[in-house]
Amino acid sequence: MGDRIRTASTLLRIGLAAGRSTPGDRLRWWGLLGAAAAVAFVVLATVATVATFDGRETRADARGPVVAFGEHTDAPLLYRQGGDSVGGRPVSLVFVRPLTADAPVPAGVTRWPEPGEVLLSPELVRTGAGEGVLTRYGRFAGTIGADGLVTPSERIAYVRVPDDAATNDRRWWPVSAFGSNGGATGEMVDQPAITSPLLALWALTGLPALALAVVAARVGSRTRDRRSGLLQALGGTWRHRMIVNIGEAAVPAALGSLTALVPYVVASLHSTRLAPTGYLLDRRDVAGAWPMALAAVVVSLLVVLALVVGTHRVRRDGMSTRPTTFGDRVPAWRPALCGAGVALVLTSQYVPRKAQLVVFTSGTVVMWAFLSSVVALLTRRLGSWIADSGKRRGHPGRLIGGRWTHAHPGVIVRLALAMVIGIGIVAQMQVWTSRLGVHSQAAVATHQRIKDTVIEVTPSGMTPAQTDRFRSSLPTGSALLTRTFHDPGPPEEPWITVGGTCRDLRVLRVECDGGGAAPPAGSGAATPPAGNAQVEEMHRWYGDFDFVTVPRIDVAADGTQSFVVVTAAAGQLAAVKQAAFTLSNPSVQVTALGGDWLGSSRSRLPNWIQLFGITGVLFVLVAGAVSAAAEFVRIRHALAPLSVLTGRRHVFRSVTSWHLTVPLLIATVLTGVVTAWHSVFFIALVKEGSVSWTVLAAGVSACAAVSLTVGLLGARAAAREAERWRPAAD
Repeated sequence: MGDRIRTASTLLRIGLAAGRSTPGDRLRWWGLLGAAAAVAFVVLATVATVATFDGRETRADARGPVVAFGEHTDAPLLYRQGGDSVGGRPVSLVFVRPLTADAPVPAGVTRWPEPGEVLLSPELVRTGAGEGVLTRYGRFAGTIGADGLVTPSERIAYVRVPDDAATNDRRWWPVSAFGSNGGATGEMVDQPAITSPLLALWALTGLPALALAVVAARVGSRTRDRRSGLLQALGGTWRHRMIVNIGEAAVPAALGSLTALVPYVVASLHSTRLAPTGYLLDRRDVAGAWPMALAAVVVSLLVVLALVVGTHRVRRDGMSTRPTTFGDRVPAWRPALCGAGVALVLTSQYVPRKAQLVVFTSGTVVMWAFLSSVVALLTRRLGSWIADSGKRRGHPGRLIGGRWTHAHPGVIVRLALAMVIGIGIVAQMQVWTSRLGVHSQAAVATHQRIKDTVIEVTPSGMTPAQTDRFRSSLPTGSALLTRTFHDPGPPEEPWITVGGTCRDLRVLRVECDGGGAAPPAGSGAATPPAGNAQVEEMHRWYGDFDFVTVPRIDVAADGTQSFVVVTAAAGQLAAVKQAAFTLSNPSVQVTALGGDWLGSSRSRLPNWIQLFGITGVLFVLVAGAVSAAAEFVRIRHALAPLSVLTGRRHVFRSVTSWHLTVPLLIATVLTGVVTAWHSVFFIALVKEGSVSWTVLAAGVSACAAVSLTVGLLGARAAAREAERWRPAAD
């Protein structure tokens, strides 16, 4: 046992010394540090995500109402939910009517405000003060405590209705206490499953971080491979080689993992806002997960060290001491895994719909991770053809470049990996954004054309007196209309009418016929003249409808009617909301035309895709830079002696063109084709979105430019080294 410990200690010291003296050690040292930090960062982000979901559910349960089934008079509190939007973001409204002096209060609320007063979340006060939110729902009485918010960035309000509000309204829930069913309020209404953010995180950020780790592990690998072969020849086992490799990589990997703790420490001390999502990460959730975070950092460090060990192996057949590395050949299992990823993508259309996205994403990650190996396999065979062509034509650059490409396909794997994953991430970001923004784009277009001059008000019943009060509170020059959905049942088709008094219709320049009956669709009721922008937008959203004249504006309580307010000028949405929400016992939804899509949770998902995708692209760029720099170091030393043999510097450009530029261009074209197929398949799977061929062409063009640049810079580095090259006994 003592001999084994001494041997392991000696090998560990050899590895530590090698890490300080290996050629290209600074590049690899910093590369490993950055890779370990990236992997640990993604793992810690996973921990923060899990902790945040747990904290949100706990706080939501603490404020959730316990509904008492029975007569309203038996409950101490009446409770009803509503909705609004501020700055294009949804706001959750909770209307309450305490019936007893000791009515229960939810977490974050010490006492109910007085009748006609409101409690607002701090984020709602911060973002809505400019829109009049402090007086929109009633008199401002204070803010909700942190324990009553699922996240510090939640926008929620508790509104106490006046005491004269009716208690026999069916919309009221009788509540006996708080402490359950938290998923029904605030941000918890549309919270996705935890698998959704984790899949996006690892697909868009985790995969690039692991790619960076693989690239960094192979930087300066020639000396390391020779050392592994020497240890094999001296009788060393895989354990001995593992100890040396771990010793060489331990210091930068450990420092990188510790570096990733810095943002976690900051997030655990101060609630951090995540741009561009606007989400405020609760420091309590992050701080409460420190034990899990420390364990996760250790796991991420072990993963990086495992990648270092796994990418430096020797032959196991006992016939050779030459190391088997990523640079010598492409193992058959890697193209096979790429094929398995493609198979998962193809079969995702046949699995149950809830599992389609999981299967598709898993197949996508596997496919992008190993597509560069398929490219390397193809270019390895191409290298043999290039070398034979150079030999026949007496072209030294083509001959040398082709043989290098055939002998070292792993070089292409590492260089192409960054481009393949980069194009994939950019394409997925574009497709997801288009998929989630079809209706949102229409809403944005409507807002650009008419701003917020057409406003929909959806009440859950409003008395004639309330309607008159609402109308009198509207901004000057506004028209109040009713939108009615008529459905007589089969075989007749349903239709829509928009009714208004003669005064209101004239605001829209619609002829008033003096009638009042709701005609069937296409009956030729009053039609506005061409060029009325508000009416044109209403047709875009409502389809074909007719205008009818009504003697009085009113709304039925059966849900078939809603109000449409047309203001004389833009910027009156806040005033219309003020008029609607200050009614006694309000239960309304007020949005600009198409505004539901501007403030929907689906319209905000592209922000999360951008957050994860941009981080992943940064990791990919670092991986590409490290890989390219490593190849420049290798090429300049290997090509320098050729100047003596050929007497021409042109050979450097020729070799690097055939060894680097041509294979990378092939990788770019193949990646572009696969990306196009993958994007179209995804759109067909979810039946939403579109492919931006401009974005894809720009990505392919950028990678083609990078391919040319890598070849030119490699040739330049070799030419510079040739000027000062001298023979050495290496």
